[in-house]
Amino acid sequence: MLLVHLALTFGLLSLLAVGGGTAVLPEMQSILLHEFGLTHDRFVHIYSLGQLAPGPNMLMVLVIGLQVAGMLGAAVVFLSFFIPSSVLCLFVGRLWMKMGESPWRRAIQNALEPISIGLMVSGVYAVGKAAAVTPATFGLALIAFIVLVRTKVNPVLVIVAAGMLFAIPQLL
Repeated sequence: MLLVHLALTFGLLSLLAVGGGTAVLPEMQSILLHEFGLTHDRFVHIYSLGQLAPGPNMLMVLVIGLQVAGMLGAAVVFLSFFIPSSVLCLFVGRLWMKMGESPWRRAIQNALEPISIGLMVSGVYAVGKAAAVTPATFGLALIAFIVLVRTKVNPVLVIVAAGMLFAIPQLL
């Protein structure tokens, strides 16, 4: 029953991920807490791991599936998160090409752009709100933001450096 629940949950999240996986992070975080008992801290750690790992950052769903239901859970979550949206994209992409330069196509694109941006911003806000819970974590988040906006430093290096800076006092 748990695997079916995981499949349905991540299948739905897959179809709602307009503009990318970041768009569903707030909903994913809420569902994982209320229905699967995955804490906000654990979610933030898994999300951070997804940002560091090579490849698409939403491969983090594998770790979520692993945490909730072991290796089989990882497989179920992976398939249910990536297959529905991929199939939808295949069919919508074909339809999109048939529409050519139709005014309807441009109108749909114009309508989806602010929705996608808003959903991605809400995802970033949800993760930031869960991660920046103390003055130290808020300060690190602010410093990382400034570094990323003002320089061309690789974001992975910023994440690793922030993690190391936060870990040093914990180790002492």
